[in-house]
Amino acid sequence: MEWLPALCLLLGTMVIFMGMGLPVAFSFLSVNVIGAAVFLGGAPGLSQLARNCVASLTSFTLVPIPLFILLGEILFHTGVATRAIDAVEKLISRVPGRLSIVSVVAGTIFASLSGSTIANTAVLGSVLLPNMLKQGYHPSIAMGPIMATGGIAMLIPPSALGVLLGSLSGISISGLLIAGILPGMMMSALFLGYIIIRCVLNPALAPALDSERLRGWQRLRPFVVYVLPLMSIFAVIVGSIILGWATPTESAALGCVASALAAAGYRSLTLRSLKTSLTETAKISVMILFIIAASVTFSQILTFSGATNGLLRLITGLGLATPVLIAGMILVLLFLGCFMDQVSMLMITIPFFIPLAQSLNIPMLWLGVLMLIVMEVSFTTPPFGLILYVMKGVAPREITMRQIYAAAAPFIGLELVVLAALFLFPQLVTWLPSVVGR
Repeated sequence: MEWLPALCLLLGTMVIFMGMGLPVAFSFLSVNVIGAAVFLGGAPGLSQLARNCVASLTSFTLVPIPLFILLGEILFHTGVATRAIDAVEKLISRVPGRLSIVSVVAGTIFASLSGSTIANTAVLGSVLLPNMLKQGYHPSIAMGPIMATGGIAMLIPPSALGVLLGSLSGISISGLLIAGILPGMMMSALFLGYIIIRCVLNPALAPALDSERLRGWQRLRPFVVYVLPLMSIFAVIVGSIILGWATPTESAALGCVASALAAAGYRSLTLRSLKTSLTETAKISVMILFIIAASVTFSQILTFSGATNGLLRLITGLGLATPVLIAGMILVLLFLGCFMDQVSMLMITIPFFIPLAQSLNIPMLWLGVLMLIVMEVSFTTPPFGLILYVMKGVAPREITMRQIYAAAAPFIGLELVVLAALFLFPQLVTWLPSVVGR
């Protein structure tokens, strides 16, 4: 079979299955069965399909994914993260949009600890949003920063999606984790600047109500007790990678140990919270690994059928400039992000994007960070951005999806500004990894 009919068969069948409402993992598996029967020789192909699924999950590079998820779940279910957010709230005062500022600062700190976008948004939303709305904050300035900051967990280590992207694409995982720090900080700074400017121009958005007045050590103590010790977890993870003392897998394990010790130190680690953390970690990890097993085999079938090479020859034959091709990749991901979850987006595009980038000698670390930022943007793009629905789940019933969409829109624009800056100036991505030798 020629490459174009093969490509149409595989992608078209997958789109049909997903359009019918079949879960992503089962859509991939169903297409894999069809592809194995057509392109891998029937029964022998199905046997090879099973072997490929097993082999795709035995890679040691996938181990950090459940470990980073467990790290965040421990902090979430033991209540340690909630105490840290309260401590940040006590520290920040007398600034326009105070609680919105708190959500960005606390969210960035928690992002450096959890690696989970969903957990980040859920914690911030459940702790801060009710009080913000009660104090008369406009829903847009209350919900927008929480949703935007939740996505930063995808960039700042520990990032489970960064580990997944690195393991599937062959990009250095440690390099990706380090390279995401500066873009994440850029986004936080833009969010803070936007909130302050908007609240100065329109003070009615965030009424400056009197808060509990704490002074001196009374104000600083919660931050020292509940936030600074947690930052040691980030130091353990990133520091061990930078200094070459640990691989990403080993640093993830150290992070889990550090989070458990922190929870135990605050006397919050109970058998019940530990069991809940392990159970939730298992649920999320199984879902991700199931999709990985199916999608890796899908990529292999695409290659074996000739569809990947045929499409690459077609694209390279067009003679398009490299920046145009990268911009096209970004636009495809932005479009898919309106309708798909992030793991599915990676699974569908990596078999095409990575070989194309390698053939054109595109810096892989730069491309990887650009892809991660697009993944972050897609978390809040209507109509199916996952963070939008997490926010709907924690927001009061009277908050409509239209209000949530409106709250997310300005911050999507700010994220696209960062994406454009990194596109135009790749050094913003590559500088920090080059400094630390990653």
